[in-house]
Amino acid sequence: MKAVHFSITLFASLFLIALNLNAADVPKKETALTKSGLYVTALEAYDILQKDQKALLIDVRDPVEIMFTGWTNDTDIHVPFRIVDRTRVTGKSFEFPLNETFMEEVEEKLAEYGANKSTTLLFMCRSGSTRSAPAASMFFELGYKNSYTIVDGFEGGKLKEGNSMGVRAKNGWRNSGLPWTYTLDSNKLYTVFD
Repeated sequence: MKAVHFSITLFASLFLIALNLNAADVPKKETALTKSGLYVTALEAYDILQKDQKALLIDVRDPVEIMFTGWTNDTDIHVPFRIVDRTRVTGKSFEFPLNETFMEEVEEKLAEYGANKSTTLLFMCRSGSTRSAPAASMFFELGYKNSYTIVDGFEGGKLKEGNSMGVRAKNGWRNSGLPWTYTLDSNKLYTVFD
């Protein structure tokens, strides 16, 4: 009887490990948590995109940010979660209000791709926190049960030591050896003329 119990326990453990092969650790920052509880690193997201031809990469960064930091042509949908308002300055930067038509615009693009509620959606912002996580939560609440946030985003985390301290050069899409470019694809890039 003990052997049967051990075998069932071992099988269950291996099954749970297999389910989480493409699962990043749960973020510690409150702003990086999702209602879906689904988290991947940039490397894991890329792996999903290679294996699941219906999975969609959704970049939610502002177009100007993309111009300066780069982007990947693996992006399927680009709709900013927040858009820089260059007419209003607060402190050291411009205001960065929510894109009021974000959900509608993304849903329209999802329909163009023939996405359904089981389609894997991979949301990416700069660092995986204040934009991609809430975007993934919004679509999870709409019934898209496979809504992930890419926890390290496009640029990744900040270095904590050395001459480059504070520079976003740790992990993320750009720093993980994944394909990226400064050349913008006008067919995919969000513009005010969309």
